[in-house]
Amino acid sequence: MGKNGPIPTGRNGSPGPAWWQARKAEAWKKFQATPMPRRQDEDWRFATIDAIQLGDFHPGSKGKTAESKLLARSSASFPHAAKAVFANDCLLHVEGGEELAKKGVVFESLGGALQKHPALLEKHLMAHPVDLGAQKFAALHAAHASAGVLIYVPKNVEIELPLVAFHWLDGSEAAVFPHTLIVAESHAKVTVVDFLGSTEVDGTGLACGVNDLLVGPGAKVDYICLQRWGSKVTSFQLNSTRVEKDGEARSLFVNLGAAYARQESRSTLVGGGARSEMLGLSVGNDRQEFDQRTLQCHDVPNTWSDLLYKNALDDRSKSIFKGLIRVAPGAAKTDAYQNNRNLLLNPEAEADSMPGLEILNDDVRCTHGATTGQIDRDQLFYLMARGIDPRTGAQLLAHGFFEEVIDRIPDKKIGEAVRTFIVEKFASMKMQRTKEEGMGPVRKSGKGSLPETEVLDVRALQGLGT
Repeated sequence: MGKNGPIPTGRNGSPGPAWWQARKAEAWKKFQATPMPRRQDEDWRFATIDAIQLGDFHPGSKGKTAESKLLARSSASFPHAAKAVFANDCLLHVEGGEELAKKGVVFESLGGALQKHPALLEKHLMAHPVDLGAQKFAALHAAHASAGVLIYVPKNVEIELPLVAFHWLDGSEAAVFPHTLIVAESHAKVTVVDFLGSTEVDGTGLACGVNDLLVGPGAKVDYICLQRWGSKVTSFQLNSTRVEKDGEARSLFVNLGAAYARQESRSTLVGGGARSEMLGLSVGNDRQEFDQRTLQCHDVPNTWSDLLYKNALDDRSKSIFKGLIRVAPGAAKTDAYQNNRNLLLNPEAEADSMPGLEILNDDVRCTHGATTGQIDRDQLFYLMARGIDPRTGAQLLAHGFFEEVIDRIPDKKIGEAVRTFIVEKFASMKMQRTKEEGMGPVRKSGKGSLPETEVLDVRALQGLGT
């Protein structure tokens, strides 16, 4: 099978209602019939198509890591109300659902939801369009999706602590298809955190995930996705958010792993007073590529959205950002912002940005922009003059660069977890350099690279500005 050929085995045949099986069969046909993207396609402009590896990966393959070890690794650093753990799309553990059920809240695996709440899945699962270029991979997900959680929060119910799910890719030939479906009825409130990771730092594999956020009138939903796939994984993460009258949605995607990671996020505001905040953080090294495509749809008057994506890129890593604010006819009083900022830690890193506006109505306020720059040498000199070596100084400035985004997370303990993930990413970069240089102190493969030093403790980052 060629590297870009369809996955040859493992099409999900799990039991389920007739509509479930029919959807899977139709999705598989769509995946097979849809051609692979081409670089000259507008939705794939600047993308490295050859980096998309689909062949030789198998859904449901047996992992190598003991279940007890996976469960031990599936620990959040902040208090949470419920947790689910999956490995290679198999449910290992779920807790907290019984307590939530007393409030009418549903926290179920997709398998459990098919048995207990099929109507919710039939109505809401992937009910909104995926139209930013990855339609082929959305079909692949729909054909195989079997792991993930359904979260349903009834009217006027607020969940104080976050709900979390861990998805592990275990082994060198695995393919996973994590799904998170959140349905928040009117004036409900919930925070959900997904952890996506590989058991091996340099692991291979395919990850093709989807999450649906359905925010009812006056409801508030915060969604955080922390992605740390192995360094040779091909990843797709497709988000669809729909916000009704006076509802508020906030999403944060943190991209740290994978060789090629495409993240699409579509936010649709369908009720007056609806608000959507779209946030993104990425740290790239080696030849990682983060491909980000977004759409902010303002379908009715008096809606607000704000997008802020930040990328810090070292070595020969690359980011692509293509965003569009679309204001429909009649959607007066729209207030929309879009900003992509890129920090190059190495002159050989690359950032391509394409912000855009499509405004079909008067009386709106919409702004968009993108900036790309290297480490400020004056700021770096200031730190060096106080005894901080260049590599540590660059890391301090990169962490300060991210604070503007992290500060927007209402739950400060989740914010601390995000900081810790970023610190650990820099630590892995140091280990890679040490290995490549045979314990030498300086990385030589990139022109203008900075000397390496110890990775900072997360506590040293407090109080930094942007």
